[in-house]
Amino acid sequence: MKFRHGLNLILFWALASALPCIGEEADTTSKPSLTLKGFGTLGVARSDNNTVRFVRDLSSPDGLSRNWSGKLDSLLGLQANIQLSEQTEGVMQVVSRYRYDGTYTPEVTWAFLRHDVSPDFSLRAGRLGTEFYMRSDSRLVGYANLTVRPPPDYYGALVFSYVDGLDISATTPMTGGLLRGKFYAGASPEKTPFVTQPWDLAGSLIVGGHVDYLYGPWQVRVGHTQIHFENETPMNALVESMGGPANFLTFVPELSVAGKSSRFDSLGVLYDEGPIQLQLMLSQTRHESTQYENSKAGYAIAGYRLGHVTPYLGYSRVKSSAKLLTSPPPAFLASLTSNLMSQTHSDQHTLFLGGRWDLQHNLALKGQVDWIRGTPNSLFPFRGDDTPAAWNGNMRVFSLTLDFVF
Repeated sequence: MKFRHGLNLILFWALASALPCIGEEADTTSKPSLTLKGFGTLGVARSDNNTVRFVRDLSSPDGLSRNWSGKLDSLLGLQANIQLSEQTEGVMQVVSRYRYDGTYTPEVTWAFLRHDVSPDFSLRAGRLGTEFYMRSDSRLVGYANLTVRPPPDYYGALVFSYVDGLDISATTPMTGGLLRGKFYAGASPEKTPFVTQPWDLAGSLIVGGHVDYLYGPWQVRVGHTQIHFENETPMNALVESMGGPANFLTFVPELSVAGKSSRFDSLGVLYDEGPIQLQLMLSQTRHESTQYENSKAGYAIAGYRLGHVTPYLGYSRVKSSAKLLTSPPPAFLASLTSNLMSQTHSDQHTLFLGGRWDLQHNLALKGQVDWIRGTPNSLFPFRGDDTPAAWNGNMRVFSLTLDFVF
């Protein structure tokens, strides 16, 4: 609760600071102007495996099997921008996509007020897209991405899409390029699937920032984000549904998540000039709770434009490390505890090959094949029922999407 009260005070200060500036400019600017924009993806995909189900990220309650499905990648977003003055803008974005509850109920993903104090310093307050990693705030906009979807080995564990809070960004010239920094803080309003029922992330404090250096076609980013979880996962309810005690976490408190933190560190490099596009991303995630394994991930993508067609090749990797309990659970819960802890293990790599065809302005057709190779105990990146005996860690995924903006 203290985190939320502090955040409310920061938001109040930010908006109070911006409003006088808006009023001062009202006499010298034209009436507010409204602009409507949109984006979307029509996609179908399937895997060659029915044992576990492939998802683009763990915010999806279910994933792909051998049957073609459009639920994973298809979405529609609408955005309204209202220019209140030369320096102040309001933005609202609503997106309909496959959600934690299995519906496509539209959700407000952006709703913020932006004020440019100067050309090099800006402030935003409201509902903002999360920026844990480079390009993570635009991962729903398929047209803005070269590939069919952001590599799940890297982005798949990010169940946070937006945050209610503020950010402050500043830019300054440096050695022929631009140095840009951003600090952000807020509370999550989201929910995410957790086997039998949703996990309420509301109130979890998210604080982070990143520093970018832009030089010609190059962009390099170093980022750090920390989450302090407000609510417990539905672990007790899950164990009870499996026939175990309803107060499971009192026997194994190290698996508790509420009141504990997770840290996300990342390095990103982009190159885009002429026909060549390159991306390299690396990350490390550390969890204070023993319920989730610490992990390292990365990917590299290379694309080459040939007129309106851009073939690309990519490789991604994720590996987590098993944790040990400092205090062993009671003997009657030892096997169940070990099984539950193993469900957050990742150890796999993916080779993906595809192509993007820009049919016309604001319209792109993409096709992609993913070859996933992992160990049989690499379960965390997928959806499935417990530990499937027939899972060998290998899968192919076939995808076709039509991305558009308007």
